Amino acid sequence: MGQLSLNEANRAASRVASRLGISRREFLQWCAATAGTLGLPVGAEAAIAQSVAAAKRPSVIWLHFQECTGCTESLLRTDHPTLVKLIFDVISLDYHETLMAAAGHQAEKSRKDAMAANKGKYILVVEGAIPVKDNGIYCKIGGHKAVDLVRECAADAAAVIAIGSCASWGGMPSTGPNPSGASSVAEILGKTVPNIPGCPPNPYNFLATVVHFLTFGSLPAVDKLGRPLFAYGRLIHENCERRAHFDAGRFAMEFGDVGHRKGYCLYKLGCKGPETYANCPAIGFGDVGENNWPVGCGHPCIGCTEKGVGFTKPIHSVARMLNVAPPLQYPRIVEEQGKGASFAAAAALAAIAGAAVGGGAMLARNLGLSHEAEQLEKERAKPKASEKTES
Repeated sequence: MGQLSLNEANRAASRVASRLGISRREFLQWCAATAGTLGLPVGAEAAIAQSVAAAKRPSVIWLHFQECTGCTESLLRTDHPTLVKLIFDVISLDYHETLMAAAGHQAEKSRKDAMAANKGKYILVVEGAIPVKDNGIYCKIGGHKAVDLVRECAADAAAVIAIGSCASWGGMPSTGPNPSGASSVAEILGKTVPNIPGCPPNPYNFLATVVHFLTFGSLPAVDKLGRPLFAYGRLIHENCERRAHFDAGRFAMEFGDVGHRKGYCLYKLGCKGPETYANCPAIGFGDVGENNWPVGCGHPCIGCTEKGVGFTKPIHSVARMLNVAPPLQYPRIVEEQGKGASFAAAAALAAIAGAAVGGGAMLARNLGLSHEAEQLEKERAKPKASEKTES
């Protein structure tokens, strides 16, 4: 889609703002924020505004399986502008067990009617893991097994999105011994699908993925685990506001200690940020500031967006460093002022340092010269033989 003129973008924004009951400024701010989240170039916000204003709302079928509904709850608690208003205008949510008014046979009819009317065009969103053990009998909806529903609804979908860690890689339901055989959407369908992991995931990561599909007719680029790169392309550790403390060797050693109260790094308390990819420290949660996320609130990251980390590794075990390993020894936070060192101490330290860096020969040479000078001074200080005779 080509870049729109300023007037066209303004008209599109005004139409949507009027329809949503929000100001034009609020809508344009949302478009710019979405473009920034996706890492799009300047001018992309105009294309987003035009797409939302002109495109026919895509039908969305949202399935729930083995989960706590936390992903949906998180989606409902966003506010710039109110996502409840925006999500119902950007998409047509034709089936969602938690939010829809219909129930029973009426709900099932809504799903089937939406699939038939939008064949090949609807978006399928799956929340929750899918059990496969004992032929998938451990989760049924409307008399249909979860595994059958996923395959049926995915067959004619234009796009399939797995939201939350449970749908993305099994999440908590798949934790050993996994008695129900909880599996991910990708495992059930046998292909890579866009995953928006998290427990819960940040709702704007999901919304930005949908808007990208609306604007460009394709889903955003993903990593090897199917996660959108715009949201899961960097380690949490790289963007963490406590990173400076890590680099300086300042760690909280236990909850409530001085370091914990001062906001020191939580690595030694089990923070999984060094091995977890997500944008949590960049955008936070709940629209109340970037610090409103687990580490910002004083608790270690549990790695909920990372397969094999969240709900697998003990919550307070030390993370595996993926980019930089901490040294074995850090300088103390406050160092006493030195008072000099004896020749023996300096020689021993120089020998150790020289062996470590391969410069031992030069250091030994310099120390040797210093030793010779010291001995010469001692010789000069001794009384001469003639002086002894006179005395």
